[in-house]
Amino acid sequence: MSALTLICPGQTASHRYASSLREGLRGIPCQVVTSLAGPPENHRLLFAVPLDESGVNHGYYDLLAFLRTHPGVLAGCVGGIVADGAGDLYTKAAARELALAANSAGCTLPGRPLVEAVGSLSNFTVQAKNAGCTLEETYCLSIRDLAERLLRFAPPKSENPKLLALHASSHRTSNTLALWQSVRERLGDACAVTEIGLRNGTVTDCRGCPYPACLHFGERGECFYGGVIVREVYPAVRDADAVIFLCPNYNDALSANLTAAVNRLTALYRTTSFADKAIFGIVVSGYSGGDLVARQLVSALCMNKGFYLPPNFCMLETANDAGAAMKLPGIEDRLDGFAANILKCLAP
Repeated sequence: MSALTLICPGQTASHRYASSLREGLRGIPCQVVTSLAGPPENHRLLFAVPLDESGVNHGYYDLLAFLRTHPGVLAGCVGGIVADGAGDLYTKAAARELALAANSAGCTLPGRPLVEAVGSLSNFTVQAKNAGCTLEETYCLSIRDLAERLLRFAPPKSENPKLLALHASSHRTSNTLALWQSVRERLGDACAVTEIGLRNGTVTDCRGCPYPACLHFGERGECFYGGVIVREVYPAVRDADAVIFLCPNYNDALSANLTAAVNRLTALYRTTSFADKAIFGIVVSGYSGGDLVARQLVSALCMNKGFYLPPNFCMLETANDAGAAMKLPGIEDRLDGFAANILKCLAP
């Protein structure tokens, strides 16, 4: 059996954290480290981050600093995260921050790469009920499931990958679309590209139908609210090898129509696995905060919907006036690199 590198930063560790890791990883060869000083020996990584009542772990922040200042140090790695909290807050925030840092350092994350244990373990209630287990047992089983998926994960490749681009912007003024058009030109005929615009109030947001209703429509490949999401987006997502989200920063978040599109994917996710589909992103901020939007993509689409995250999945730029993005210093080199990374991740 392949080995994991188990990365356990800091000294803030409860008995539950230690015993759950020990039980969940029983029989799986692990090299345990508390920090990184260079590329890890094994390329399958499990970050296990315990947080105290304040949501703080100083060793975790040292790890975060290392990853952010050493691009490429996790090239070729596949990683997942266990976040164990003393309270019911901060675990998801810490995990998605770490996920983006690891990904920007070259790490691939499979779909659903997070095992999150809040203080009460109440987030395992539904899983425990379905499995007929206690909350503690479900926590251990979730760790083992993640570890086994990390060990066997291999990103799929396609001779002519299909790439779906989703946006809600104007071609006339959008810096985000200007960057995307340059990336698309660089991809040439190596990818079959479909582009769908979601503007002008055409997208109805998810209204939170009861689970049986959502499942019923999902089994038919539909959603109760219909519209462009069912007519165009669902078939395109099913057919795609990767989806790229083109995201101007709206108040440090995805735009309303893109948020609605992500929410509406729930009905499709009920019956369609996204595990073999990658996500990419182009995020442009007028002033700052692009990393916040990137983290939203990570948590909504990778952690929740199960898309996998290729290394360096997101291009983050800052530009305000129309046309400013294409005039940024070094932008042509970054566009070359981003397009090449898409092809490297998707094509053999």
